Amino acid sequence: MFNRELFERHQTMLDGLPDELNYNELLVAVADQNDPELERLAREYLPITFGRRHGDPSRPWNQFAIKLRDERGDKLLSYEGNWRDIFQNWEALCFSFPEFIESVIAKFLNASTVDGYNPYRITKEGIDWEVEDPDDPWSYIGYWGDHQIIYLQKLLELSNRFHPERLLALMGRPVFSYANVPYRIKPFEDLLEDAKSTVVYDLKAAQRIERRVAEKGADGKLVVDGNGRVYQVNLVEKLLVTLLSKLGNFVLDGGIWLNTQRPEWNDANNALVGHGLSMVTVYYMRRYVVFLQGLLSQASGSVSMSREVSEWFLETAAALRELGPMLDERPATAETRYKLLVRLGQAASRYRRAVYQQEGFSGTVQQGLADINAMLADAHAAIEHSIRHNEREDGLYHAYNLLEVKTDAIVVERLYAMLEGQVAVLSSAAVDPARAVELIEALFKSEMYRADLDTFMLYPDRELPRFLEKNRIPADALESVPLLQRMLDDGDASIVLRDEDGTYRFTPDLSNSGDLRARLDDLVQRYGDEARRAREPVLGLYEEVFNHRAFTGRSGTMFGFEGLGSVYWHMVSKLLLAVQERFFAASKEGADEDIRGRLGRLYYRVRDGLGFNKTPGEFGAFPTDPYSNTPKHAGAQQPGMTGQVKEEILSRFGELGVIVDQGRVQLEVGLLRAREFVARPQPFRFLDVHQQWQELTVPASGLAFTWCQVPFVYRLDPSAEPELTVTLEDGSSQTLTGLMLTPELSAELFTRSGRIRQVELVVRRSQLFSD
Repeated sequence: MFNRELFERHQTMLDGLPDELNYNELLVAVADQNDPELERLAREYLPITFGRRHGDPSRPWNQFAIKLRDERGDKLLSYEGNWRDIFQNWEALCFSFPEFIESVIAKFLNASTVDGYNPYRITKEGIDWEVEDPDDPWSYIGYWGDHQIIYLQKLLELSNRFHPERLLALMGRPVFSYANVPYRIKPFEDLLEDAKSTVVYDLKAAQRIERRVAEKGADGKLVVDGNGRVYQVNLVEKLLVTLLSKLGNFVLDGGIWLNTQRPEWNDANNALVGHGLSMVTVYYMRRYVVFLQGLLSQASGSVSMSREVSEWFLETAAALRELGPMLDERPATAETRYKLLVRLGQAASRYRRAVYQQEGFSGTVQQGLADINAMLADAHAAIEHSIRHNEREDGLYHAYNLLEVKTDAIVVERLYAMLEGQVAVLSSAAVDPARAVELIEALFKSEMYRADLDTFMLYPDRELPRFLEKNRIPADALESVPLLQRMLDDGDASIVLRDEDGTYRFTPDLSNSGDLRARLDDLVQRYGDEARRAREPVLGLYEEVFNHRAFTGRSGTMFGFEGLGSVYWHMVSKLLLAVQERFFAASKEGADEDIRGRLGRLYYRVRDGLGFNKTPGEFGAFPTDPYSNTPKHAGAQQPGMTGQVKEEILSRFGELGVIVDQGRVQLEVGLLRAREFVARPQPFRFLDVHQQWQELTVPASGLAFTWCQVPFVYRLDPSAEPELTVTLEDGSSQTLTGLMLTPELSAELFTRSGRIRQVELVVRRSQLFSD
C-alpha cells in the first residue's frame, strides 16, 4: 500500500475500473479525478516483473527476488533491485516498450531526494536506504550518486524521441515527489575540513518517517507538506535539482567533487571518495545541459518552483554568470577554482540547511524560464572549459582527478587514463566526428588496449611494488625532521623505526593519517613544542611515502573484479554504443565520408573484441552468456544480466538501422553489413503482440527481426528502388518513400496496438556499410 488515505479518497473510482485496460486509458481516468497525488502514483506505475542479478549478490544492495506468483499462486507484478541495475536495464526495456518511458522517468525522479541524490534500492513497494548496523560490515552511511545524470539523460532522450510532446506537457505539472531519505550532508565548511566524513544519519527524522509509513503506507517515505500530504513539484524543478546538486560540487577544470562517501559510478575507485574529482560526471553533465537547453527553448514564461530551490538556483546562477568573463583559453587558476567552489558549495549548503531543518519546503514562487536558460548557458561554458583542459597529450581525456584544498586555493592533480573517461567524453558529444576518430584510434594505441583479448582494460596495467619496497623513508627526509631522529635515539618506535637492513619505515600499527595525528598529539606531553613543530612535516612525509591521495581502491591494487589488468565488459559495450552514437551523429551532421567510414570501421573493431565473438577457450566461459569481467589471470568471471546486456540490445537496434526521432521511425541502414543477410530462404518464428506464435519465411538475401513484437523483414534487391512497405492487420498495405514511418503508424507500433502486421524494407547494397 502506497497511500491509504489516497486509496480511500478514490476507492469508488478505482473499484469501477475494468479488470484490464490500456495504460493510457488509466491515465485519462486518473486525470479526470483532478488529484495530483493520484496522478503521481499512476504515472510511475510499471506493470512488470523484474529482478536484476548483480555479479556479486553477497552485497546487501544487490539482493533481490523475482516474484512471479503471490502466496495464492496468482500472477504477480513485482520488481526489485539496486538503483543502478534497475534503471540501466530499464533503458533497454523502454526501447521496446516505449509507452512506459515516462513511467520509468517518474519512478526515477520520485525516488530522488531534496538534495539531489538517490536511495540504493528500488522496489515496487517503494525505496530503501542504508541504516548503519555495527554488526554488518557492509553497512555504512553514504549517499549514492550512481549514474544519476547519464541514466536520467538517456531516459529523457528516449521520451523526447518517441513522444516529443510529453516532457513539455510535464514541465509545469506538479506530479513529482522527493524521497525523504534521513541523511544529512554536513555544511560546506565541514566538507572542506574532512571530505571523507560528510553524511549524518538523522535518527529522529528516520523515526518520524517510520511512523508515517505505518500510518500512510510507502508514501510516508516521501517529503510531505504542512497538511501531511506528499509535497509535489513539476518536472523543471526535479531536473534542475539534479543538476544543481552536481554544480554544488563543481571544481572548474577538475570535475565533480566526490564527497558523499560513495563513488559516483566506478566503485572500484572507491578510495577516491573525499579527494577525488569526477570528470566522467562533467562529460555527462554537458549532454544533460545541452538537452535541457533544447527542451526549455520550446517554452516561455515561468514555472512554479519551491522557494528554497529558487534561492539555490539564483545563487548558483549568479556565481556562474560572474565566472563567464574569466573563462579563456588558459586553465583556471587555483584561486579561481577555490572562489567558484566556495560560492557554489555554500549556496548548496544553505539550501540543504533550510530543507533539512524544515524537512521540506516553505512554499513556491514563480521562476522565469529565460533565467534558467541563461544559467544553463553559463554552466555549459564552464563545462566546455573544463573538458577542453582535461584533454591529455596522448589524445585521450582524463576521467578522474585529485583535489587538494589549500589556503584560498584548490590544486588539481591528474591520475592515469581510464576507459570510463573516453566513453563519457564520446557520449557527451563534446568532440566532433574527426576528433572522435582520433580519440578512438588513440585508445587502440594506449596501454589500456589488451591485445590477447583484442579489447580494452578499465585502466592501464602496471607492476605493483613488492611488500618490502613499500613504506621506505629516505634517510635525508627523516633527518630533516629532528623529532624523528631524537625518537629513534630514545628508542621510541611509536612513529618510525629502523629495520634490520637499516631502512627507515613508519611503524606498522599506523593505519592512516588519523592514527598518525592521534599519535603526534600524544607526543606533545613528552616532547612539547618540538612535537608541535614536527606535526605538519611528519604528516607531509607520511603522505609523500605512501601517496595515499593517488590510491584509487581495488582498481589500483587488485587483479580481480574491476582491478588491474581487468576487462570490464559493460564498459567495453558502453564504448561500443558511444562510438555508434558518434557514427550516426556524423551522418546527421554531414561529416566527410572518409570520417564516417573510419568511425564505422572503428565501431566494428570494438565490436569484434566483445565476448560473443570469441571461442570458449579464448573467453574462458560460454561466450553466449554475459559476464561481468575478465581479469588477466583467468577467464570471464561473474555471470549475470550485466549492464552489457542493455548496451548491446541498444547497439544492435542501431546496427539494424532502427532510429526514432520526433515520434517517427526511420530505418537508417548505414551501419548494417551485407553479411547479415541470409543466402537462402529460412523460416522465422516470433511471438506477436497478441502473444501468439507465428512463422514467416525470410527470403533469399533477406533478414528479419522483431521490434515491439512486430516483424521487420529486410531484403536486398540491386534492381529495385529503396522502399518501405507496411502491411496492416486487415491485409492492406502502405508503401512509403523516405524509409520513414508516418507519426500515426509509428504510434501504432509503439503502443503495440496490433494494427501493424509486418514492416518490409527493400534496400540496395550501396546503402549498407562497406567494410
